[in-house]
Amino acid sequence: MVSTNASTGNRPGRIATQARPWQRFVALGDSFTEGLNDDLGPDGRHRGWADRVAERLAQREPELTYANLAVRGRLAGQVRAEQISPALALQPDLVSLGVGVNDALRRHFDVSAVATQIEDSVRMLRGEGTDVLLFAFGDPARRSKVMGAVRERLRAMNSATRAIARHYGCYLVDFWGVAVFDEDDLWSADRLHLSAKGHNVAAAAALQALGVGDDTWRTPRHLTVPRLPQRAAGNLRWAGSYLGPWIVRRARGTSSGDGVVPKQPTLASVQARWPLQSDTRRD
Repeated sequence: MVSTNASTGNRPGRIATQARPWQRFVALGDSFTEGLNDDLGPDGRHRGWADRVAERLAQREPELTYANLAVRGRLAGQVRAEQISPALALQPDLVSLGVGVNDALRRHFDVSAVATQIEDSVRMLRGEGTDVLLFAFGDPARRSKVMGAVRERLRAMNSATRAIARHYGCYLVDFWGVAVFDEDDLWSADRLHLSAKGHNVAAAAALQALGVGDDTWRTPRHLTVPRLPQRAAGNLRWAGSYLGPWIVRRARGTSSGDGVVPKQPTLASVQARWPLQSDTRRD
């Protein structure tokens, strides 16, 4: 078990909740953290919740620098092998690690193996005194019968992630059972990635977990539920445009992240990259 981090005061054995004066924030993971399907930033890449969190943290600590090494399609083991060492080379004091959903979507899924990869990553980061933000992902069965097939996989992975967060004294964002993510406009057309509004909510959730924001992000709105014929037509369009190509990639053994490089592999001033915006609140 990692020892008490003197620079942050976050103690193993319980989930961290207190904000710290972070100076170097590095985001790791897959498409969720890369920011896929969000609005495009000034650099021409999708912005994402992690960019928004960096902006908000920079309002507290103007000298904060930020890097994002996440790449779409990455599995937990790939993140551990490809992103942890480059992240540690940047000497971050805060790292976000959002992984495991791609593993749960694969034909063969071993929750113990995935949990081990996540724990190994956390152990390496915490061993260097880095604060870590982890994610327990939402229940896909709340929105989709198709995605509901991996519900128990995600439940098991989330349980392991919560235990890892407690053991190593990490921060934790827990989306399981949160009703606000039932809202269609928080998701992009592929139904797998967040929309711009969804990334806003995810950023607000991360900020609350880091002790910077509040829980108002959890409050759902009352949206009109599409009538059955509209929903059926939407399902057909989704299957043809997104589900079919995804199945083809799996059959060919290819990934959406093949050939994709991290959008921000080095630390840079947040203020130099984006104008500060307070858009982590709900629209």
